[in-house]
Amino acid sequence: MKRRHLLLLAAVGAAARAQTPREIEITAQRFRFTPAVIPLKAGEPVVLLIRSLDFAHGFFVPDLDLRTDLMPGRVTRLTLTPKAPGRLAFLCDNFCGDGHEGMDGHFDVS
Repeated sequence: MKRRHLLLLAAVGAAARAQTPREIEITAQRFRFTPAVIPLKAGEPVVLLIRSLDFAHGFFVPDLDLRTDLMPGRVTRLTLTPKAPGRLAFLCDNFCGDGHEGMDGHFDVS
Protein backbone atom coordinates (compact mmCIF):
# COMPACT_ATOMS: atom_id res chain seq x y z
CA MET A 1 0.00 0.00 0.00
CA LYS A 2 2.85 2.40 0.78
CA ARG A 3 4.43 1.78 -2.66
CA ARG A 4 1.08 2.46 -4.36
CA HIS A 5 0.76 5.74 -2.46
CA LEU A 6 4.28 6.82 -3.53
CA LEU A 7 3.53 5.97 -7.17
CA LEU A 8 0.33 8.01 -7.01
CA LEU A 9 2.21 10.98 -5.53
CA ALA A 10 4.87 10.72 -8.26
CA ALA A 11 2.18 10.67 -10.97
CA VAL A 12 0.43 13.70 -9.47
CA GLY A 13 3.75 15.59 -9.29
CA ALA A 14 4.57 14.74 -12.93
CA ALA A 15 1.12 15.90 -14.06
CA ALA A 16 1.51 19.19 -12.18
CA ARG A 17 4.92 19.81 -13.78
CA ALA A 18 3.50 19.03 -17.24
CA GLN A 19 0.76 21.65 -16.78
CA THR A 20 3.10 24.37 -15.51
CA PRO A 21 4.39 26.44 -18.44
CA ARG A 22 8.13 26.87 -18.74
CA GLU A 23 9.27 30.42 -17.89
CA ILE A 24 11.78 32.19 -20.12
CA GLU A 25 13.46 35.42 -19.02
CA ILE A 26 14.21 38.02 -21.70
CA THR A 27 15.91 41.37 -21.22
CA ALA A 28 15.27 44.34 -23.50
CA GLN A 29 17.93 47.03 -23.67
CA ARG A 30 18.98 49.47 -26.40
CA PHE A 31 19.41 47.89 -28.98
CA ARG A 32 19.05 44.18 -28.27
CA PHE A 33 17.03 41.43 -26.71
CA THR A 34 18.90 38.91 -24.56
CA PRO A 35 18.66 36.12 -25.46
CA ALA A 36 17.93 36.92 -29.10
CA VAL A 37 17.47 33.30 -30.18
CA ILE A 38 15.15 31.17 -28.06
CA PRO A 39 14.45 27.47 -28.70
CA LEU A 40 10.85 26.34 -28.18
CA LYS A 41 8.89 23.15 -28.82
CA ALA A 42 5.66 23.09 -30.81
CA GLY A 43 2.72 22.63 -28.45
CA GLU A 44 4.70 23.58 -25.34
CA PRO A 45 3.17 26.50 -23.41
CA VAL A 46 5.71 29.05 -22.21
CA VAL A 47 5.57 32.26 -20.22
CA LEU A 48 7.90 35.02 -21.33
CA LEU A 49 9.14 37.21 -18.48
CA ILE A 50 10.42 40.31 -20.27
CA ARG A 51 12.21 43.12 -18.46
CA SER A 52 13.20 46.44 -20.02
CA LEU A 53 16.30 47.95 -18.49
CA ASP A 54 16.28 51.41 -20.02
CA PHE A 55 13.34 52.47 -22.21
CA ALA A 56 9.68 51.80 -23.01
CA HIS A 57 10.46 49.22 -25.68
CA GLY A 58 7.83 47.27 -27.57
CA PHE A 59 7.71 43.50 -28.05
CA PHE A 60 5.96 42.28 -31.18
CA VAL A 61 5.64 38.77 -32.65
CA PRO A 62 4.09 39.49 -36.09
CA ASP A 63 3.21 35.88 -36.98
CA LEU A 64 1.19 35.52 -33.77
CA ASP A 65 -0.16 39.09 -33.74
CA LEU A 66 1.17 39.27 -30.17
CA ARG A 67 2.24 42.68 -28.88
CA THR A 68 2.95 44.50 -25.63
CA ASP A 69 4.80 47.50 -24.24
CA LEU A 70 7.78 46.90 -21.96
CA MET A 71 8.06 49.48 -19.21
CA PRO A 72 11.45 50.00 -17.53
CA GLY A 73 11.79 48.33 -14.16
CA ARG A 74 8.77 46.06 -14.64
CA VAL A 75 8.46 42.44 -15.69
CA THR A 76 5.92 41.91 -18.44
CA ARG A 77 4.45 38.40 -18.69
CA LEU A 78 3.34 36.97 -22.04
CA THR A 79 2.02 33.46 -22.51
CA LEU A 80 2.33 31.69 -25.82
CA THR A 81 2.13 28.19 -27.23
CA PRO A 82 3.74 27.78 -30.66
CA LYS A 83 1.59 25.51 -32.84
CA ALA A 84 4.06 24.31 -35.48
CA PRO A 85 7.81 24.05 -36.06
CA GLY A 86 9.55 26.97 -37.72
CA ARG A 87 10.97 30.38 -36.97
CA LEU A 88 8.94 33.10 -35.23
CA ALA A 89 10.50 36.55 -35.35
CA PHE A 90 10.10 39.13 -32.58
CA LEU A 91 11.13 42.77 -32.59
CA CYS A 92 10.99 46.09 -30.79
CA ASP A 93 8.26 48.22 -32.35
CA ASN A 94 8.73 51.38 -30.24
CA PHE A 95 11.42 53.55 -31.83
CA CYS A 96 14.26 53.63 -29.31
CA GLY A 97 17.00 55.50 -31.21
CA ASP A 98 19.74 54.79 -33.72
CA GLY A 99 20.17 51.01 -33.79
CA HIS A 100 16.46 50.35 -33.26
CA GLU A 101 16.17 48.57 -36.63
CA GLY A 102 18.45 45.79 -35.37
CA MET A 103 16.58 45.16 -32.13
CA ASP A 104 15.06 41.80 -32.91
CA GLY A 105 15.32 38.08 -32.37
CA HIS A 106 13.46 34.88 -33.03
CA PHE A 107 12.06 31.71 -31.57
CA ASP A 108 13.33 28.47 -33.14
CA VAL A 109 10.36 26.12 -32.79
CA SER A 110 11.08 22.39 -33.16
